[in-house]
Amino acid sequence: MTTSQVPTTRRTRRDIANRGSTSMSKKVLEKITSQVAQDETQAGGTSGGFLGIGSRADFSARPDADVELAGNIASLKVTVGLPYPLPLRRATDQLRQRIAERVTDLTGVQVRQVDITIAWLKPKALTSGRRQLL
Repeated sequence: MTTSQVPTTRRTRRDIANRGSTSMSKKVLEKITSQVAQDETQAGGTSGGFLGIGSRADFSARPDADVELAGNIASLKVTVGLPYPLPLRRATDQLRQRIAERVTDLTGVQVRQVDITIAWLKPKALTSGRRQLL
């Protein structure tokens, strides 16, 4: 038998509506949200401690995120730390917009709202080149 004599079977295309669906876990959305908040902005989280006791401000830690998911629509709550001095209203508006855009782009889930809580502010280090006595 040559290759031209081999019978071929064609797959029939299914309707798009019958192809199934993809579901996303709430925990996955929380991790993506906190990672976007850390990567795309100047926001930080807290690290160390046990049950919130003894934790410290850390810009290398991911901010905390909580997600309420209803079908394909999400409401996000993000707790961040920010450097200070900084125009806080503008910083939170930019953070809110960036998180909503990136989470929607990465997951396909529509973000209805993003609530931001600023848990701590950390002053920028003085760079005068002189030692300071504490």
